[in-house]
Amino acid sequence: MSDELNTQEENAEAPIETTELEEMELTPEAQIEALKIELEEAKAQVLYVKAEGENIRRRSFEDVDKARKFALEKFSGELLAVKDSLDAALAVESATVDSYKNGVELTAKQLLSVFEKFNIAEVNPTEEKFDPNKHQAISTIESEGEPNTVLSVLQKGYTLNDRVLRPALVVVSKAK
Repeated sequence: MSDELNTQEENAEAPIETTELEEMELTPEAQIEALKIELEEAKAQVLYVKAEGENIRRRSFEDVDKARKFALEKFSGELLAVKDSLDAALAVESATVDSYKNGVELTAKQLLSVFEKFNIAEVNPTEEKFDPNKHQAISTIESEGEPNTVLSVLQKGYTLNDRVLRPALVVVSKAK
């Protein structure tokens, strides 16, 4: 009889799986205790999963926030070299028009290099068909050529990875 009591006490202390409960003939009190233990374990697992989900959500929010804050970091670093060139040009005291022109040309090449590096492309549509997705017509002029052709570009447009940043401002031909 004392052996049976010891076995029941050991079973009450150790977590018992539901399948074991069904197979073993336990007293109702021992079954209740085993179910309470299982319930506590299930509650702990639910809390753990909930906390893990919250941590993942928080980390992903922080990652998105960092990406938004520092998205332009590389581009800004490249533009600083162009700014330094402009500052150096302004610092020269005895410069000639030719030296300024050469300096501006070099700085423009440096800027174009930055644009190429970051997939920024010029839209210069002279003599192309007018495209309202890439061009903005400022005026129309009667012309003998094909209608809806770009005659002149007042301001170049730019695209970033084939997406329009700024449309080109153009003058378009119309039929006489």
